[in-house]
Amino acid sequence: MRAKPPDPRAQAKRAALNALKRARRAADKSGIALSDWEGEFLNSVTQRVETYGRAFGDPEKGGRDQALSGNQAIKLKEIVAKAKGEKKPMKRGRGFGRRAEPQSTTSTEGDE
Repeated sequence: MRAKPPDPRAQAKRAALNALKRARRAADKSGIALSDWEGEFLNSVTQRVETYGRAFGDPEKGGRDQALSGNQAIKLKEIVAKAKGEKKPMKRGRGFGRRAEPQSTTSTEGDE
């Protein structure tokens, strides 16, 4: 008799809960204090994943078999990086700034 294939939603729920636990343990172990917002974020996401199996309601913000939305996963990675003591948070883009003008290689000296 074959075992049933694992439920992808249950796997995603366990993976998200384990990632949240690892993030909190890493912050506690390293002695780096998380901000109030980061602590509240970890608590609320953990509570929503345990209750509903996922931490977001809008299906457009993440996959069907994912427990965290894309932005929640990014923020979780930033918290883990902060707990590990890495210097800068992840870059999210440069915005609409001006580009540097390209260097001109043409010569303006007299060609007479």
